[in-house]
Amino acid sequence: MTTIELQPATKGLHGALQVPGDKSISHRAVIFSSLAEGTSYVYNFLTGEDCLRTVEAFRKLGVRIDQEADKLTIYGRGIKHLTEPAAPIYFGNSGTTARLMSGVLAGLPLFTVAYGDESLAKRPMDRVVVPLEKMGAHIYGRTEATQLPLAFKGRKLSGVTIEMNVKSAQVKSALLLAGMLAEGETKVYERGITRNHTEMLMPQYGITINKNENVITVPGNQQPMASDLHIPGDISSAAFFFVAGLLTQDSELTIKNVGLNPTRDGIITTLQRMGANLAISNQTYVGHEPVGDVTVKSGPLEALTVEGDIIANLIDEIPILALAATQAEGTTVIKDAKELRVKETDRIAAVAQNLIALGANIESTDDGLIIHGPTPLTGAVVHSYGDHRIGMMNAIASLITDSNVTIEDKDCINISYPNFFEHLSRIMK
Repeated sequence: MTTIELQPATKGLHGALQVPGDKSISHRAVIFSSLAEGTSYVYNFLTGEDCLRTVEAFRKLGVRIDQEADKLTIYGRGIKHLTEPAAPIYFGNSGTTARLMSGVLAGLPLFTVAYGDESLAKRPMDRVVVPLEKMGAHIYGRTEATQLPLAFKGRKLSGVTIEMNVKSAQVKSALLLAGMLAEGETKVYERGITRNHTEMLMPQYGITINKNENVITVPGNQQPMASDLHIPGDISSAAFFFVAGLLTQDSELTIKNVGLNPTRDGIITTLQRMGANLAISNQTYVGHEPVGDVTVKSGPLEALTVEGDIIANLIDEIPILALAATQAEGTTVIKDAKELRVKETDRIAAVAQNLIALGANIESTDDGLIIHGPTPLTGAVVHSYGDHRIGMMNAIASLITDSNVTIEDKDCINISYPNFFEHLSRIMK
């Protein structure tokens, strides 16, 4: 297990950064480009371990994918030219790969077996397996196909109407991908707003889709066509530097080319509600995705309650939001976030354990956290638990502790941000 010892910041953070490409969009770009007919070019692709699992999955299915730094060239030959893999496909720690690829593999006339690492093998798959089975999917695995490894006896699925029982962009996307491959029309009823990158990308790849309020309809038997794609910076990665700039005294940071999709910008609106000195400039579009530069300046924060629909909008940012709350005036309550219990680790428990070790006054609940602030933080040995977002939260916390912080399992941060420590070092100079 790799460790790193970080010193507190001795002066303010300054400069400009461009964070890696959006993780969610990178996965989906590979999926649509690999299923498409024709050659697609994907720029600013996130080269983190999770997204590379999706690349490797399609290579196992016979797709040629060339990588040069953060540019991918994907030579799609169409759905009918995918080939049965000779060996099981390894998804590593990537829940996005596992869930989205389930929608693809269930609808291809191929037999495939997929498995993940120890952490992914514990995460629930029934949320996607059960609705796929309603479409006629044949999926087999341990604990009644609720956990990896899974075997897919792929076949032509039937379009159905599905009412989702969880707020999950991964499940929604799996069903839309399966519906695109199926016979007939698939309708998906969402329980609430979740990230919409799949719906935004489908038309770009020539796929017909219709959305009417909370109902998404996709006709079946559709063949995607190649498209070039520029991926904006990942707001979930940028959020760590938003909070770094807000909490570290005498700081001013600009994060450039950040994706500002309205289904993902909950961290910005929540920090603004806390009184953060945060401004957005140079707003434009990359493809269909809104982007802009986000500048933060250090200053006081106020506690608040975070609950309801916005939770799905900032589910991945709750660890770093919790760190911000340790320095806010008053008691911050985060609830309706039970989904965090089944992430890469139990993120509610991991956030509480690490921040308590650093001196925070925090308690966990069944579906969230209660954080009393402001409290000074102290140096300690903390644990990432194999979770990239917990690792980055600990690293940002080290900026404001009274002594060094040692982070165990630092390499898990490569899942979403391979050059994180390089960027952190750059703004501390």
